[in-house]
Amino acid sequence: MRLGVFAGCFLVLWGLVYLRVLPRGLGDSNLLWVLVLSVVVSAPLSFVLLRRQREAMSEQIVTKVDRAKSRLEANRSQEDGVVQ
Repeated sequence: MRLGVFAGCFLVLWGLVYLRVLPRGLGDSNLLWVLVLSVVVSAPLSFVLLRRQREAMSEQIVTKVDRAKSRLEANRSQEDGVVQ
């Protein structure tokens, strides 16, 4: 999804540079200029637009970590019971 946001920003900015709304890069550096500008614009957009997906992924990770911790604790308690 971040790549999609970046690609969208790149296309929009490339169009704006082509239409001379934004300045062109120096010499042959136009592509580099648009790439850097796309990174700068897409980073905060991704942070805002992809918030729901980031929170959902975080919840999934927390659930998996909690499940792994409970299995580890159950294994430890079984081992402690066998040794005694």
